[in-house]
Amino acid sequence: MSEGRALAMQRTVVTPAERERFLERARTLRDHFAGSRCRYWVFEEMELPGAFIAFAEASDPAMLADALAGATELIVDPARIYREVQL
Repeated sequence: MSEGRALAMQRTVVTPAERERFLERARTLRDHFAGSRCRYWVFEEMELPGAFIAFAEASDPAMLADALAGATELIVDPARIYREVQL
């Protein structure tokens, strides 16, 4: 039986001058996670430009851990993986 979906997240704040580089790194990570059969999203706070939260998600914790370990432009903290709780 599968352990269920897993999620990792990271908050980051960048200056206006760093914003495009951050987004380039995020696109690289999105492609990396997609190649590892994971999903990757980045959201920016509406009232605080440059404040981002990134999520990496996979169908099980081992898959996510492997994808995090192989990420070269790591933004997400690999030490904190959350498992979906069945409600």
